[in-house]
Amino acid sequence: MTPTPPSGEPSSALKTALHSSTILLVFVSVFTALLSGVYTLAHPIIKESSGSAKIMRLAHEILPTSAYDNTLLKDTVEIPATSALGQNEASIAYRARKDGKPVALILQASAPDGYAGRIHLLLVVAPDGRLFGVRVLQHRETPGLGDYIDPKKDKNKKRPWIGQFTNANPAAESERNWRVKKDGGRFDAMAGATVSPRAVIKAVRKAALYVAANHEALFRQ
Repeated sequence: MTPTPPSGEPSSALKTALHSSTILLVFVSVFTALLSGVYTLAHPIIKESSGSAKIMRLAHEILPTSAYDNTLLKDTVEIPATSALGQNEASIAYRARKDGKPVALILQASAPDGYAGRIHLLLVVAPDGRLFGVRVLQHRETPGLGDYIDPKKDKNKKRPWIGQFTNANPAAESERNWRVKKDGGRFDAMAGATVSPRAVIKAVRKAALYVAANHEALFRQ
């Protein structure tokens, strides 16, 4: 017969189970801590990498790779937080060059007064202040109504609304022109959905004027 352990003392089988459970608990705790540490370290890098990838993808919709010969991700300038760009944090602008000469500046801006919140924008600006084009990076505008500011959502694929900025030069035009037609300007807008385009138009103009006012620092070698 197997001897019965004294009253109050665990059996050898129970001791083994408790020992194994303790080891497993320690292993899980250490592994979880390691994963958490790796995520904490890697998350900003992953986020920055995915953000840069999206910026490059949208920029190339506007500016073909054949237009420049430098490495955009290595030719950058930091722009401090400024209300002129609607930015609460510093941002990175990318400089495109061809044979060492400036071709374009790729920068971000925000329209703080969108219908459903901030509208994050990407602008590609030529050294002479002309806009190569504009894209929407992120928005929460009403689906089927104000979201036509985003060419992916715009039903007019041949002439998307955002295309009206191409080749425009805010510094060479009257502020009056930089309004929707309903307000006396030159920009088309969908009837009943003018809040979103108003916000974008104003933000694009302010950003372009900021570039013009800081041309030397932004485009210099």
